[in-house]
This record gives sequence, C-alpha cells and structure tokens, in this order.
Amino acid sequence: MKKPYIFCHMIVSIDGKIDGTHKALPERKSSADFFYNVAFGEDSHYDMQAWLSGRTTTDEAFTKYKEPDVDKSAAPVPEGDFVVETDLPKYYVSVDPSGKLAWDNNTLKYRDTKAHIIEVLTEKASNEYKAMLRKLNISYVIAGKDALDYEVLMEKLSDLFHIETLMLGGGAVLNWSFVQAGLCDEVSVVMAPFADGSASAASLFETKEGLSTDTPVSFDLDHVESKEDGTVWLRYKVKN
Repeated sequence: MKKPYIFCHMIVSIDGKIDGTHKALPERKSSADFFYNVAFGEDSHYDMQAWLSGRTTTDEAFTKYKEPDVDKSAAPVPEGDFVVETDLPKYYVSVDPSGKLAWDNNTLKYRDTKAHIIEVLTEKASNEYKAMLRKLNISYVIAGKDALDYEVLMEKLSDLFHIETLMLGGGAVLNWSFVQAGLCDEVSVVMAPFADGSASAASLFETKEGLSTDTPVSFDLDHVESKEDGTVWLRYKVKN
C-alpha cells in the first residue's frame, strides 16, 4: 500500500489528557508554542504537507458545530473525487464520513498556517453535501462505503495531493484507530507540566466500539528533550 509517512503529534497534560480545564492555564502558552513550532514553525522538525483530524476535533477548532448550508434540490454531482488546485503549502484533511461539517470557505488558518481543506467522505455523504463542497471549491475524496477505508484514503492522499508526510492531530479515537490499523509510524508527545485530574477528558489514545480495539501496541523511544519551563518532548517509533 502506498501511503505518506504518518506521525501523531499531540500536546498532553502530565496525566495524558488532550482536553480539560488545564488548557485554560496561562502558563500553558509556552508549551503550546513549542508544540506549534515543532510541526508548523519556520524551523519545524517535521516537513509535512498536511495534517489530519476527525470531525469532532474539526468542529471544536474550526466549524463550531454549525449546520452546513446545503441545497436539498442541488443537481446531481459527478461521481468520484473532487480535486481543487491550490498554491498553499499545506492541506488540512478532515475525516467526515457522513458529511456534516459546516464549512464556509475552502481554506482555514491555524495560527500562522493557512491550509486548503480536503474533506474525507464515504459513500454515505449526501449529494447536497458534496454539491456544497463543490460550490465552495473544497476538495473531497471518497474513501469507503459505510466506514473509512484507510488503504483507499492513503493512496488518494499520496496520488491526488502528493502528500508525503502527514500529521495526525486528534482526536483520541482517530489517533488510536490509525495506530491500530498499522498506519502510524511515529508518535510525538509534547507533555505540558500541568494536570487537572479530570475523569472525563479525552486522553492521547482511546478506543471506540466498531472502530478500534484495545489491542496493545509497543513503542521504541527515539528522543527525549526537556525545556526550561518544564515541557518535555518525547518521540517514539511505533513497533508495527
């Protein structure tokens, strides 16, 4: 199978949470800045062309749980994928199997990084949703019938968009599903020196019935780096 090099890059609390009230601490800024610079900064460690997140993460960060503005009487769109040319250096890949995200533009901005959007749909996505994406000039690929087909997605990201290095950016279920599928090559964890003890906040990896199991996976430690503010950067190779 042809696929990009995939690394999961996340910022966590010392109790392994990617969400929670600790995110409101003003001291967290320096850890968050380091996290951004590792993957997105001018002198970033990773030379990536795209980062990928799930629907909930995308709604939290960008589309804010709005309803998509679809035209239920839209004319039938052509079969297959829709690829838009862009001169932007990065893509944001959103896994949205049923087509629910309410985009209003074909680009987004994360701090100083501007990216062209790629929607990852399955055959469950409606004609009116795909028509909306085409109207907004948002690229999309069909990867699976009822559920995400990882192999098809990897090949399309490689062949259609020439993505050679891809970052997994959450959430926890998506991160773990890629590890369980044997697709994640590396895990990069920026551990911020904070915790809140939440019993409900998502952790770095989580299972979801029907998507992944709790089959254990081993990792080889590749790099450890500590910063003056107490932030620790850990990199692991996945032992697939």
